[in-house]
This record gives sequence, structure tokens and C-alpha cells, in this order.
Amino acid sequence: MDFSTNKISYRATGYFSKIVDDYVNGNSFLQNFYLHQPSLEGIQSAIEARKNFATDRQLLVNELKKQYQEITFSSVQEKNISLLLNENTFTVTTAHQPNIFTGPLYFIYKIFHAIKLADELNKQLPAYHFVPIYYMGSEDADLDELGYLHIDGKKITWQTNQTGAVGRMKVDNALLKLINEIHGRVGVEPYGEEIIALFKATYTPNKTIQQATLELVNALFAEYGLLIIIPDNAALKKSFQPVIEKELTEQFSHKEVEKTIALLSSEYKIQTRGRTLNLFYLIEDKRERIEIINSKFQVSSLKIEWSKEEILNELQTYPERFSANVILRGVFQETILPNIIFIGGGGELAYWLELKNVFAAVKVPYPVLLIRNSFAVITKQQAQKFKSFGFSIHDLFTPVDDLLREYINKQSVQKLNLQSELENMNELYNKLQELVTTIDVTLGKHTEALKVKALNRLHELEKKMFRAEKKKFEAEKNKIKAIRAIAFPDDNLQERVENFSLLYAKYGKSFLNILYATSKGLQQEFEIIEIH
Repeated sequence: MDFSTNKISYRATGYFSKIVDDYVNGNSFLQNFYLHQPSLEGIQSAIEARKNFATDRQLLVNELKKQYQEITFSSVQEKNISLLLNENTFTVTTAHQPNIFTGPLYFIYKIFHAIKLADELNKQLPAYHFVPIYYMGSEDADLDELGYLHIDGKKITWQTNQTGAVGRMKVDNALLKLINEIHGRVGVEPYGEEIIALFKATYTPNKTIQQATLELVNALFAEYGLLIIIPDNAALKKSFQPVIEKELTEQFSHKEVEKTIALLSSEYKIQTRGRTLNLFYLIEDKRERIEIINSKFQVSSLKIEWSKEEILNELQTYPERFSANVILRGVFQETILPNIIFIGGGGELAYWLELKNVFAAVKVPYPVLLIRNSFAVITKQQAQKFKSFGFSIHDLFTPVDDLLREYINKQSVQKLNLQSELENMNELYNKLQELVTTIDVTLGKHTEALKVKALNRLHELEKKMFRAEKKKFEAEKNKIKAIRAIAFPDDNLQERVENFSLLYAKYGKSFLNILYATSKGLQQEFEIIEIH
């Protein structure tokens, strides 16, 4: 299957935050909030820092092997797991919650970015080995965010009464019914039955969402060597116990983040502020905040209370019951993995830039931060239709009303611009103002007010002329709007809305191969993919 790509800077898209744009362009102010440049030199610097930290590689490999016991390894995965025992092996990590059926497209894109960058670094830095990792944020309890997907503009929602960490929830009848609904939308495509068969094989009754996600993501990416880690694991959390104990006894992370926020907030919107104590209590189907009230540690919703000694004993006995929130999650990730690069979206970048001091406080290496790859996927036919209106492919990022105005101004036989008349009117009133002020200075302000009123009325007339002419181009407007909506559903980036299943149903594994080929390691640009 043939394809082509067009690149555009993040800034030029108009869809990315100031902090993303500034980070990609090396803003000097932001450099105070991270350690390593997103470059080959920065990666080498991160490697040197990581060498001084004692990652428990044997523990990591043991737990990965247990996790994969019932899943068939690819030969590349087997090699990568063995390589993790080597002191010269490092990971390239992306993280995401276990959205049902993978959620929005960027779930897939960020994983491919980790895979491609690891492959590139294996060639560029042959003295080391690099392994791509998907770190599953399975302890997230926000079902409103994780329990739905969009297919071709249709929102499909999981209606379940389960609570707590989404990863621990079970596949129930309500979720199984969604597969039938997805089938109704993708089944007629050439590979529709293939993707539905995969969903049916991985989402089976009473299986946890984290296990189903593990199996689905593994089926899609095993051949690329991706390793998936589920951190909801007692042995892994045991290794993080010193940091949890420091948080319980000192509440250190909040203090460190507050220092950073005080500086960062002068230029950027703050992504998260965390809490005085950045830990949750995770038990069965509950994940609730731990708070300090009257010198006691409490989980109010569960009516549980501990003294300092009691909660430290609880940590010693049940480390798996303690769950890091967003402020400490990254520190946990970097504790259990020999990681040197973290790939994330704009929101993730924004909160990681708050955390450098948190990492320093517990002497955990801070990784290179990289903005994930972003794509919009259209067909060659759709691109040609769009270009037939006289637009370039980059004009897809322009709002529909602006596109239509440009098109009408080119196509209309009527004069729709009153610029010369506005200039003449402005000149006339300026002359009047000169005249009247020779008679009475106070008349100058009155004449200025008359000019403003007259010019405003001409502007309104110009708008009415355009609206009248616009009605003649309704068919063209609908065509432009329909094409643009493919790449920007509801005026949002396609990757933030649409699920991958429809594109897979249309193109099969060729779609995944295209994404691998298009993914770039250290290059930071948005790409439009045209499938021929």
C-alpha cells in the first residue's frame, strides 16, 4: 500500500499549547525545568545519569516473565527481555491508561513512537541496547475518561457500575455488547472481521481490563519487540517502598512541586498541583485518596484511619495497596525501569516539567522528555478533493469559515471587499476633522465619533454582502466541511477523537506498517498521512 506524508510544525497547526511549542523550539525559560535536551546528546547525558542508579533489573525481568506467562512471545520480545538484564540496555517508555479498545488514535501513535525511536537508537548508539516499553496506567480510576471510544464520529460508551481502578475492572456483558456495536460500524470493511475477532479474543468475560489491554496491545505490537508493563504489582511496589515511606512521613513531593509551580506559573498554565499527600489507597474495587487529618492518616470514604506507625506497618505488609497519583507516578516508573526517554503528549509534558525537583529529592534519574508523534490520516482521493478548491494540504488546519471566505473571494464575480471605500471614508472624515477643528476644537471629537460610527456601518455592510453571497456557495461549503471533518472531527485533532479500529478495518496490518514507517524518533513535527 502506497502513501505519502506532509509535515507541518506544531506551531503552524494552531492545535498545540504554548508549552509544547516552546519546548520543541528550545525556549530558554523552559530549560530550567528539565535536565536533558531532546536530542542525541541529551540521550547520551541521560544514559550517563542512569548508570549511577541501581535499577533492579532481575526483579523487572522476573515480573515481566510472570506477566507474560499465558501469552506467546515474539522472538524480538524474548531477546528484549533477556537484554534488560544487561547493564548497557535502556528503555524508551511511553505511558497510557488502559482505555477500552485503546481509546483515541494517539494511544497507538505514542507506542509506535517508542518503538521507532528505540530502533533508531539501536543503530545510532551501537554500544547500547534500547527496548521500547508501554507502561500501563492501570490504576487510574477515571472511567469517564477511559470507558468510551469514537468510531467514525459515533461515541460508544461502556455503561458499567464497576468502580475503582479501571485496570482491575472486569469485562462484563455491557462491554461485550460494545463489540457488537463496533462490528456494526467496521464489519463491512475489508479487514473488519479481523479486528473484531481480535477484540473478541482479548476481551473475554471476567478478564480484567488491564489483562485484556495487555493481550490486545501485545497482539498489535509483539512483532515490533514492544514490552508492556503493568505496574499494579506487589513486588514492583515493594521496590518503591522507600519513596512511599518518605511521602508518608515528609509529604516531600508537594513541597517540591510547589517550588516549581511558583516559577512555571509565571509563563504557563499549570497542569496539576497535586495534593499535600500524593498517594491513593488501592484495595479491591476502590482507589481513594489518603489524607492527613488531625495527625492521622485517613481514607474517609472507606472509614479507615491509621497512626503514623500503623500506616508504615500497612505499607510494609501490603505495598500493593499504595498507589501513586500523577505527581509520583513518573518517579515509580523511573524507579522500576532502566529508562532514559519518556514520550508523552502535551498534557504529560506539562506535568513532567513540574517534577524535576521531586525526582532530585529521591535521587531517581530524570529522563529525556519527548513530545509524541502526531498524525492526521486521509486518503489520496480526499486530499485531491480538498486541493480541487484551490487549497494546499496544510490548509486543512484552517477553520472552515476562513477556508470558505478565501474560496468565495476567489470564485465570486461580485465585489465583496469594501476596502477602498473604507479608505476613502476614512480620508473624508480626516479632512472634515481638520476643517471643523479650525472653527471649534471641540468639534474634532464629535467628528471622530461620527467617523467610527460610519466605518463600523460599512464593516457591517461588508459582512452582510458576504453572508448574502455565501448562501450561493452552500454546496461547496458542505464539501469543504466534510473533507476537513475527517482530519478534524468536531474541530479537534483526529488523533484525539477517533479510534484506530476503522482504519485497521479498512487497511489491515498495512495501516500499522504505515505508522511504523512514518513514525520519527527525535523529529518533532506534525505529519499528514495520505493513503493512496
